[in-house]
Amino acid sequence: MTDVTRATPERRTLSSFSDYTGAQAAVDRLSDAGFPVEHTAIVGHGVRIVEQVTGRLTRGRAAGLGAASGAWFGLMIGVLLGLLTPGGFLGLLVWGLVLGAVWGAVFGFAGHAFTGGRRDFSSVQGFEAERWDVTVDAEHFSRAQSLLSSGAAGEARA
Repeated sequence: MTDVTRATPERRTLSSFSDYTGAQAAVDRLSDAGFPVEHTAIVGHGVRIVEQVTGRLTRGRAAGLGAASGAWFGLMIGVLLGLLTPGGFLGLLVWGLVLGAVWGAVFGFAGHAFTGGRRDFSSVQGFEAERWDVTVDAEHFSRAQSLLSSGAAGEARA
């Protein structure tokens, strides 16, 4: 068994932020200044996954969401066929849209029905953390620190 921790270079904390966008902005400023950002990492501390329930998911709603998704896919297929087939562009576009919506509704309905009511809600997941640290490989720390302190840094530091 290999020791993965030895493959990871020693890193030092460059700056800490209370939100992810602050840490992301700091790395972006380093990138804009020409710093080799492949030597940085954004590390979350006290990370948890939050699943926000967005609504009830009925078979009808699942079919509707499937139809919308299928319509986009069908529209894309219709555009491709329309561009590659001489004449009838609009007809192929509509045909792809309608057929995609129908099949999307069928698969959305069936997919939800097969769950047997075990997940009758829709949701989105996201990460939250108490603190976000921007860390840098030790050998590049001094340069990164000077870039951030020379005006490349934001005022969002924690």
